[in-house]
Amino acid sequence: MMNTQALTLAHLYPEQMNIYGDRGNIIALERRCAWRGIELRVIPIGLGDVIDWSACDLAFFGGGQDSGQALIADDFLRRHSEPLARAIEDGLVMLAICGGYQLLGHYFLTHAGEQLPGVGVLDIHTVGGSKRLIGNIVVEVNWALESLEQPATLSSVQPAIRLVGFENHSGRTYHGPRVRSLGRVLAGYGDNGEDSVGGAVYRNTIGCYLHGALLPKNLQLADHLLLAALRRRYGNGATFAPLDDTLELQAQQIMTRRLVT
Repeated sequence: MMNTQALTLAHLYPEQMNIYGDRGNIIALERRCAWRGIELRVIPIGLGDVIDWSACDLAFFGGGQDSGQALIADDFLRRHSEPLARAIEDGLVMLAICGGYQLLGHYFLTHAGEQLPGVGVLDIHTVGGSKRLIGNIVVEVNWALESLEQPATLSSVQPAIRLVGFENHSGRTYHGPRVRSLGRVLAGYGDNGEDSVGGAVYRNTIGCYLHGALLPKNLQLADHLLLAALRRRYGNGATFAPLDDTLELQAQQIMTRRLVT
C-alpha cells in the first residue's frame, strides 16, 4: 500500500535568516521524507506573509546576520507571536537556531543597551557580549530524542547522542525554569559560555546555536523531529522505515572524537 503520510513545514524568513548553511536543515528534512515516501510541503514565510499555524506540523527558524534579524523582528512579533505561541503550546514541532532561537525568548539586551522584545514562547533571555563565541561545538543530549517530554532513563540514552555543529554568536542566552537544557556542552561555548548549557527544550520546540547545518550532521535529531511531527498528526502509533545512515553517523562520530578529548 502506498504511504499517504504528509506533513507541512513553515520556514520562517528564509531570505533573511539563512546563515552558515541553515537552509541545509530544510533540505535534510525534505530528502529524509522523500526517501520514506512522506510528502513534505514547505511553506516559506516572508515579510508580510500570514499563515494558519494550526495547519502546520513543523516549523524552522534559522539564524541570520544582525541586519537580517533587525529586518524581520518587528514583522515576526506583530504577525506571528500569538498564533505561533498557541501552536507551540499545542505541540507544534519546531527547530530554532541562533537568531530565531533568541527571538522566541523574552528579549535580547544588546551590547549597546537596547532591549529588543521577543515573543516569550521560550523562557529564555539573551544579553549581548563584546566577544563573539565562535567555533565548532559538541552537545551531549540530556534527554531521549524519542520523547523530549519526559526525562530519559539512564538505559534509554546509552550511548549518549552527541550533536555536532558550528556556533558564531555574541548573544549570551540564559534559561528560566520553564525550559530545560537540550544538553551539556562538551566542546565549544554553548548558550552563554558560562554554565555548559547547550540549547533549550520546551514541549516539541528545540532552540540552540548549532549551525552548520545541524540536521545533516545529526540525523538522529532530524528523525526525532519528523517522528514527533508524524505522531502529532497521525497518532502515537505513527512510524517510518529506518534509513541506512552508516556513513553519516561515522562522520558525526569522527568529528566529535576530534573535538572532545
